[in-house]
Amino acid sequence: MPDLPELAASFTAALHDAGIAVGPDRTRSFARAITLLAPSTTRDLRHCALTTLVSDHEQIEPFDAVFHEIFGGPADLGARRGQPGDPPRSLAGAVPGADRKATADKDGREGDAQPREMALPFAASPLDHLANRDFEALSAEELARLAEMMRTVALRTPTRPSRRRRPAPHGERVDLRRTLAASRRTGGYPLRLRRFVPRTRPRDLVVLCDISGSMEPYARAMLQLLYCASRAARAEVFTFATRLTRLTPAFRRTGPYDALARAGRAAPDWSGGTRIADCLAEFNERFGRRGLAHGAVVVIVSDGWDTGAPADLTTHMARLSRVAYRVVWVNPRTASPRYRPLVGGMAAALPYCDAVVSAHSFAALDDFTAALSAPGRRR
Repeated sequence: MPDLPELAASFTAALHDAGIAVGPDRTRSFARAITLLAPSTTRDLRHCALTTLVSDHEQIEPFDAVFHEIFGGPADLGARRGQPGDPPRSLAGAVPGADRKATADKDGREGDAQPREMALPFAASPLDHLANRDFEALSAEELARLAEMMRTVALRTPTRPSRRRRPAPHGERVDLRRTLAASRRTGGYPLRLRRFVPRTRPRDLVVLCDISGSMEPYARAMLQLLYCASRAARAEVFTFATRLTRLTPAFRRTGPYDALARAGRAAPDWSGGTRIADCLAEFNERFGRRGLAHGAVVVIVSDGWDTGAPADLTTHMARLSRVAYRVVWVNPRTASPRYRPLVGGMAAALPYCDAVVSAHSFAALDDFTAALSAPGRRR
């Protein structure tokens, strides 16, 4: 019997593949609904899923297609009581002993005229058990279980104009080439202006992840999220502690756990000290105005503990903020109501951040994704 997080994550991941965006908040709402209501028919389950996962009328048709594929069709399970047969194909492999149970039912109850209740195969273990726990408190196995849930997270960045263009009847600029080509087909009369607008593309996402000792649990969770989550933008991943290491190549063509292992080998200062200012200086020098950071959404994952002088961090954060479209600082310590960034590295960096979020748990990722997609500010 699969547990609730696995079922909810698998179904919402299938919806996401079908073009229905489902965030962590809707995933949790779906899990809570089936926990509290305990639906015993596919009709009841569909109602729970529809009310919590769908926000647009146009999404109902693709939603039903995914639902029927996974849960075996729209028929009421109550109408199938007492009938032999295997469970839905997509669930049979996920439920331990499902094939044996179906065989036993077929052999032992084929002639039984009494109706047989068929329960939906998920356990009532609350998703919040993992979703609300701090990443620092999760074991390696529990973090691995979050991988499927993280696949439902969409990391979206604001768009920017590209050099490509697309036809638009009311575009501000005239497309001379298409206008002349059209006029030749009509002998020059009438002359109809063809217009265009620039195409847009997502802004690049650049993540600098602190892997010092105090940040190691959160670094592993963030790297796993970056690997598992869906994203339209190009993403570049760096780690830092006492030096800057580019990890993007380590995330290619591997599973999330292999990528994390390769990341540890590629970053020689994993769990070492922290020199944020020096690493930002190197990043600005190598990837600043004409590099990856230009016009990108830059995410810094760190608790702000720096062995360097705060004034140095102020200098390099100011330089980065002038180049990047948006700077988001992820500090898990801000989840504590007693946290105050009054001194040290965090206080030095704060004036140059567009947003500061905790992202200390799966439930807190909503604020993180919202910070990524928000528009930048003029400084």
